[in-house]
Amino acid sequence: MRNTKQARKRLSELEHLVMQFLWNAGPSSAEQVRAGLSQRHPMKDATVRTILRRLEEKGYATHREEGRTYIYSGVERAENVAVRAIRQIADRFWGGSVTALVAGLVEQEEIDPRELKELARRLQQKQERKGKTNE
Repeated sequence: MRNTKQARKRLSELEHLVMQFLWNAGPSSAEQVRAGLSQRHPMKDATVRTILRRLEEKGYATHREEGRTYIYSGVERAENVAVRAIRQIADRFWGGSVTALVAGLVEQEEIDPRELKELARRLQQKQERKGKTNE
């Protein structure tokens, strides 16, 4: 297994929903989270506060105080959390091989050849940029 960092506990579906809200809306109070998610997933105020506290305990969110109100925000960007989750999947199911993971997705037709070509193009561009910075 490649990943040497301590893995964070996974997000439940509801925790992920709250994190998506924080990533999209930016720093928010518990009331703003509750109101913002009320159409999609109505929650009581105590439930929102519990979820936010759990997100802090897991290391996904943090808060600052504005008077008597806690303002919550994500600790890192959604993309970083997503990449770490994919890395954990690669570690768990493919012995850390992202190549094997992607090959499995291609074989199961979860990634079509056009997407794979686009990924190859992006990798080539990145390599070219990297080569220019090393000159």
